[in-house]
Amino acid sequence: MTFSKIDLLRALEEGGFYPVFQPLVELRTGQLAGFEMLARWSHKDRGVIAPEQFIPFVEKYGLMDHLSRTLVTTAFALPALTQSSLTLSINVSPLQLLGDKLADRVAGLAAQGGFPLDRLIVEVTESALLNDPARALDTARALKALNCKLALDDFGTGYSSLQHLHTLPFDELKVDRGFVGSMTLKRESRKIVASVIGLGLSLGLVTVAEGVETREQAGMLHWMGCDLAQGWLFGRPITAAELPALVAEARRNPLAVPPTSIDGGSLMSGDLLPSQRLAQLQAIYDGVPAGLCMLDRNMRYVSLNRQLAQLNGVPAAAHLGRTVAEVIPQVFPLVEPHIRRALQGQPVSGVEIEKPPPPGGGQGQTLMLSYQPARDEAGEILGVSVAIMDVSGARQAERALRESENHYRHMIQLSPHVPWVLDSAGEVTEASPRWESFTGQPLEEALGNGWLRMLHPDDMEPTREAIRVSLRTGDPIDIEYRVQRPGKGWKWMRSRGAPRFGPGGKVVCIYGVVEEVDVHKQVAEELQNCQAELRAAVNAAPIGMVLADAQDCTIYMVNPEAERIFRGAVFAGQKLTEYSRLGLSRTDGRELAFDEFPLSRTMLRGEPLGPRRMQYIYPDGTQARLELSSKPIYSDDGALIGGLMMVRDLSSQP
Repeated sequence: MTFSKIDLLRALEEGGFYPVFQPLVELRTGQLAGFEMLARWSHKDRGVIAPEQFIPFVEKYGLMDHLSRTLVTTAFALPALTQSSLTLSINVSPLQLLGDKLADRVAGLAAQGGFPLDRLIVEVTESALLNDPARALDTARALKALNCKLALDDFGTGYSSLQHLHTLPFDELKVDRGFVGSMTLKRESRKIVASVIGLGLSLGLVTVAEGVETREQAGMLHWMGCDLAQGWLFGRPITAAELPALVAEARRNPLAVPPTSIDGGSLMSGDLLPSQRLAQLQAIYDGVPAGLCMLDRNMRYVSLNRQLAQLNGVPAAAHLGRTVAEVIPQVFPLVEPHIRRALQGQPVSGVEIEKPPPPGGGQGQTLMLSYQPARDEAGEILGVSVAIMDVSGARQAERALRESENHYRHMIQLSPHVPWVLDSAGEVTEASPRWESFTGQPLEEALGNGWLRMLHPDDMEPTREAIRVSLRTGDPIDIEYRVQRPGKGWKWMRSRGAPRFGPGGKVVCIYGVVEEVDVHKQVAEELQNCQAELRAAVNAAPIGMVLADAQDCTIYMVNPEAERIFRGAVFAGQKLTEYSRLGLSRTDGRELAFDEFPLSRTMLRGEPLGPRRMQYIYPDGTQARLELSSKPIYSDDGALIGGLMMVRDLSSQP
C-alpha cells in the first residue's frame, strides 16, 4: 500500500488523521496509570489505516511535524487528561528528535492546551540515537528541563542500548512487544525480558511492557518486577470521545485484576532493586531456624544456609557443586525417593527420618524434612527447595510426656485433693479415691457422669455447661459447686481443669483437681459482711469521708456527705493524680501541689495530717471553705494499705 504526498496533505487538511489512546496499567494494582497516544488515518475509501502503513510515507515526505502537531494539539486539550493525574506518552521520530526546537514546540502546544508537562512522557527509539548522539542528548536535556520524562522504546532491538542508557537521562524503559509476546513459549525470550526488567530496576527506571495480551504474560511480568504494561489484555486503543467514560470507570474499578503470581505462590515487592532483593532473601535464608538448601536437577547443592551445614556436620563450602549422595552418604538412601518425587513436580512435606549417629560416635537425630519443586517464570522445574528441622528435642519431650502421664495416674491415688480426668465426651475416666471421703460416693459410681448426682440441683447444669464450653473452646475450667454427704449439709467445692489438645487442635481430655473451699466461702462471706458494716458506718458519718487504696492510689469509697460537699467531683474509681480537678487551693489562693493534698500526702508518706482549712471553687465559680484532715490505714502486720480523708464544710460558719 502506497500513498502520495497529495493524499497525506489532503488528509491533514481535512482532519483525516486523529489520535487514539492505549491504556497503561500498574501491574501491582490493576489501576489505570496513563495512556500512550497513537495515530490513526480514517481514509474515505480504505477505512481506518494503522500507523505502520502510513508513517513511512509521512516521514519520507517530511510531514512528521505537521502530523505530530495535529495529534498532540488534540490530546493536550482533552479534559479527561488535563484534569486528571494520568500520564500521556507520545512518540517522536528520529528526525524530530534531531531537528531544531522540539522542546520549544512541545512547550508551546502544552501551554495552548493547558496540559502539565510533568505528566508528559516522550518516547524515542534506539534508531533515533544512532546518527547524532550529541544532538539527541541536547534535545533530551531540553525536554527534561521542561519536566518532561523520557522513555526508550523497543529496548533490546538495537545494538547500542546500554551506551544510550548510560548517556541519556531516560526515566522509562519499554520492553519490546516481540519478546513479551513469545516469553511464555520461548525460554530465550523469557530470559531477555527478565534481564531487561532487572536492568531497569537496577538503574532506577520505570519498566513498561508492550503487547501484553494474556493474564499469563501479566502474571509473569509482575513476578519479574515490571511496573507498567499495555496491550489488549487491558484495553484496545480508544478514541478521544471514548476517553472520558474509560477514565471515569477506571476511577471506580481497576482495569484488570492485579496478578498475584504465576502459580499462586508468594511475591516480593516490585519496588526493590535486585541487590535489595538479594540482601533480603539472604537475610531470610540465614535467619530461618531450619536448614535450607537448593538442589539442581542432578541433586547437587546450589546454595545452602549455615544451619544446614551444621545439621550435616559438613562445612558449607564443601557442599556446593557436590551431590547429596557425596555429602551425606548415610542419609541419602532415606531421602532420595522424596527428592525424586519433588523433581517430578510433587511437593513432599512432613517427612520424618531417624538420622543414624555419625561414624565417629555421638547421638542420632530425628529430622523433619520438606521438599518443594523450584520453578522458573514459566513453571519449568529447575530443582528442589529443601527445608530440614531437627525435632529430636520435641520427640524426647513427647516421650517424657507419656512417662509423666503414667506418673500422673500414680499421683491421682496419692494426692490430698481429688485429681480427675475427663475424656473428650466430658465423662470422668479417672479420679482419686478421696472423692468418696468428700461425698460418700464410691469411686466406681462416680465414673462417667455418676459424680453429677452428688451436686446441688442448682449447680448441676452450670457445671455441665462449663465442661461443654471447655471442650468446645479449649478454655480452662474454674467453677464452684456444692456437694453433700448422705445425711449431712452441703459443702462448697472448687473444680479447676486444663484441656489437653490433640494433633488437630481439638481437646482430647481435661486434667483437673477438686478441693474443698467451704471454709474459704465462709471467710469471704464474713469479709463481705464486715465491708457492708464499714460502708454503713461511713455513709452514716456526719462529715465527709473518702477512702483510698494504697496499692494503686485509687479512691474506692466516698460517703454521701463527701459527695454533697464536692458535688460529685470525687468518686469511686478516681485516681489521686486527678486531684487537680477538685479546684482546691490554700487560703491565700495558691493552688495545692500534689503532695500538699491531704490524702495524697498521707498515701505517699504514711503520715497523718491534722485539720487544715482550704478554699474550694465549684465549676460554676462559687466558693466554699473546707476543713480537711487525713490519716493512714495499716494492716495488722504494719503495712500501709490505704488512707482516710475527712472533710467538713465551714461555709455556713461565721
